Amino acid sequence: MLETGAIWGLTGTTVTSFMFFWAMYKQYVPHHLRGYVEKYFYKMVGWISSYVHIKFTEYTEEGLKRSQAYDSIRNYLSSKSTARAKRLKANESKNSKSLVLSMDDHEEVEDKFEGVKVTWYSNVKVTQTQSNYGRSSSNERRYFTLTFHRQYRGMIIETYLDHVLREGKAIGLKNRERKLYTNNTSQEWYPWRAGKWSNVPFHHPATFETLAMDPVKKEGIKKDLIKFSKGEDYYRKVGKPWKRGYLLFGPPGTGKSTMISAIANFLDYDVYDLELTTVKDNSELKKLLLDTTSKSLIVIEDIDCSLDLTGQRKKKKEEDEEEDGEEKKEVEKNSKGDEKLSKVTLSGLLNSIDGLWSACSGEKIIVFTTNFVDKLDPALIRRGRMDNHIEMSYCKFEAFKVLAKNYLEIETHDLYGEIERKLEETDMSPADVAETLMPKSDEEDADICIKRLVKTLEEEKVKAKKLAEEEEKKKEEKDARKKKKAEEAEKKKTEEEDKKVKGTEENGNVSQENGIN
Repeated sequence: MLETGAIWGLTGTTVTSFMFFWAMYKQYVPHHLRGYVEKYFYKMVGWISSYVHIKFTEYTEEGLKRSQAYDSIRNYLSSKSTARAKRLKANESKNSKSLVLSMDDHEEVEDKFEGVKVTWYSNVKVTQTQSNYGRSSSNERRYFTLTFHRQYRGMIIETYLDHVLREGKAIGLKNRERKLYTNNTSQEWYPWRAGKWSNVPFHHPATFETLAMDPVKKEGIKKDLIKFSKGEDYYRKVGKPWKRGYLLFGPPGTGKSTMISAIANFLDYDVYDLELTTVKDNSELKKLLLDTTSKSLIVIEDIDCSLDLTGQRKKKKEEDEEEDGEEKKEVEKNSKGDEKLSKVTLSGLLNSIDGLWSACSGEKIIVFTTNFVDKLDPALIRRGRMDNHIEMSYCKFEAFKVLAKNYLEIETHDLYGEIERKLEETDMSPADVAETLMPKSDEEDADICIKRLVKTLEEEKVKAKKLAEEEEKKKEEKDARKKKKAEEAEKKKTEEEDKKVKGTEENGNVSQENGIN
């Protein structure tokens, strides 16, 4: 039996000999011959070995686009490698909330699935390239290798890999840093520039808990969102694209934008803020929407102001409605301005959000906001396009209690009864209520802020009454002008008829005189 020293000596000699022959092989054997040698070497190993190896490269064959499968595998293995691998690599990804731990190069980790053991290897291949200026540079290509016994080939390929990619994608979505996107003009659509969309990290703090709205209504919206996010199989079964439309309407300051942020945070979705006035035409609009990802909100705020979409199907009665001269000029000016900026039509918008193109990607929510829902074309907001119509109304008592808890950390006060009565009598937006409740200095406590709100509500009630009186006076003056104008028109018509009759009589008298003569 060999002693320990003899064993180590034999091992060292063997390794040294192998390294010597390997260096000689790399240096003197031509590259094309090495290809043949390695080809038959791997084939021979395949005959002898009972294991199967699958390689997953970091980039696609073109080398320009990162492989989604590679990223999903890395995400999946991150939890396994953190617990089992001896050497880890920390990556600070720009699309992730925190550090991403993964296997270091030339490291391996075992995984077990349905009783079958597999092994993952993390490899890197370094190649030397020569530039035109004689400078050499190294290029690293990383890849994962999955190794398993060939008797489990069917199960691994058909079940295990699907499990890994699905779990890895879910982990990536959970850990990603969500974005707020805005569309660029078509002049910026180049690969080396911003592309179709620019983005910033989305960190809006709004949630349904802090949203000033009736709790029953909020709970209904949350249930609808949960049902949608889990409805992939249901939408496929009923034959509809996996998307949903939300119409948020109401006066300014009622929380429409806050609602969008709360939905995005609740579902963990990205937000695409689509500015229609910068979109050149219908074709460009389709390309922009195709470049959005799943798990996203596509938002068009103030859609009644974005384009002249409201006036494309006006009834003749509405077109002939009398307007003041200045208002009519302003409307025509705005219409011409929109026409210059964008050629997007109502038909093009409808086809983009609800036509054949809408089925090209799933799990999206399309949100329209408007202050004047009556101005929108019925075809734009019908059910099936805008499935859920949510009215964002003025602040009522239930919404006020949410704001008081958020801003003052109180749930009751002696003046709550008076505030409830005044909120029923006065229209005040949640934004105005929130601003009134917010302490303006360290000396102001909850009592001072509540009393200020009561005083503000009284002032708003007086303003509203005065404004209503002024509106009524304007209406009476307008009706009086219309009546006077109608009377003048009727008088003018009567005078013209009298002149016509008088002229006819004079012509008759002249004819009689000529006959006598």
